[in-house]
Amino acid sequence: MVSILRLFLCVYSYKDKVKNVKKLVQKWNSINLIVRIAGGIVIGVLLALIFPKIGWLSILGTVFVGALKAIAPILVFVLVCSSIAQATGKFGRKFATVILLYMISTLTAAVIATFVSFLFPVTLTFTQTKVAQTAPSGIGEVFSNLLQNIIANPISSLANANYIGILVWAILIGLALRAASSGTKQILVDLSDAISKIVRWIISFAPFGIMGLIYHSISTSGLQIFVTYGKLIAILVGCILFVAFVSNPAIATICLKRNPYPLVLRCLKESGLPAFFTRSSAANIPINMDLCEKLGLDKDMYSVSIPLGATINMNGAAVTITVMTLAAVHTLGIPVNIPTALFLSALSTLAACGASGIAGGSLLMIPLACASFGISNDIAMQVVGVGFIIGVIQDACETALNSSGDVFFAAVAEYREWIKEGKEVKL
Repeated sequence: MVSILRLFLCVYSYKDKVKNVKKLVQKWNSINLIVRIAGGIVIGVLLALIFPKIGWLSILGTVFVGALKAIAPILVFVLVCSSIAQATGKFGRKFATVILLYMISTLTAAVIATFVSFLFPVTLTFTQTKVAQTAPSGIGEVFSNLLQNIIANPISSLANANYIGILVWAILIGLALRAASSGTKQILVDLSDAISKIVRWIISFAPFGIMGLIYHSISTSGLQIFVTYGKLIAILVGCILFVAFVSNPAIATICLKRNPYPLVLRCLKESGLPAFFTRSSAANIPINMDLCEKLGLDKDMYSVSIPLGATINMNGAAVTITVMTLAAVHTLGIPVNIPTALFLSALSTLAACGASGIAGGSLLMIPLACASFGISNDIAMQVVGVGFIIGVIQDACETALNSSGDVFFAAVAEYREWIKEGKEVKL
């Protein structure tokens, strides 16, 4: 009898603890995510400066980004399949607008970076930093890599996070499933909802993950990089900020005839901030999907345009390629005229769009741009080495601009159609 009473008390105590945990989780989730992330950033910075040897804290960031990277390919594949299978075909014009906005934004970013690089020329102290990856030898190799990614095995595309291949196969399978029964289509909807819920669970741990990421960055790289390469970092960050707060809003203003800054700030806060710390467009795709849902965008639309934007909306990459290439040009004293500068802008745009298909991203597109000025590959790879040194800052800012722009222009394209249809639009 005493044993039964003890068992009953243990069960009751366990239920009470579960209730307390649930209340704690609910209270935690009730706090605004940005506030929680800000708290994680502050704690991460303080811990890195005071206790730089706590190795296990970095694991939090690795686990968080790893979890997002693991679920993102499956999420994109299922969402695109489901959207295409059930699409009514009415968003063709919106989709074309999104692609056009992505390309215009990337080209504009390259032109801005060219102009700023001539206004404030930067010279480099070349480094012998080893770069393990192999840079593409020409624009033909970039397109070849893109084509190989397109026709890659769908299973390997999912396993290797090849978003170009994932997108193509998801569209093809979605088109094939348009004739499927309503029950089959409902299974896709339920599956996409379930995976989206898992993503929300992972995102709820973002403050801890970002705390680990910021701790790792400061404890390993320190604040010295701000001094050694301060001017180069200032040019890169200045161009990125100008694109984010001036050129992209200007494009949106032309399209919408409305003040775009409320939308700009929201995209930067809810998409750009997480992307800045995760430094991964792939990891930020689920976050962008969630933001599109909050903005009330058409799921059929953004489930395709967001992963596509992660591939071709590379205005941050265009800035990096242009600024780093012209820094090498200024260092070597190579004269540059206006036609050559414009050609570099166009080349940077194409190279940036192909950056997602190359291991190493935008930095490994620099030798391609340098080759147009006759700069040897040995020198170009030293420029890439400098890029890797400042990568903690460069890659973070670049990814924040790219990822927030994916949502921003997806929203602009849809709002433009709403305005034409006479619907009310509140940015």
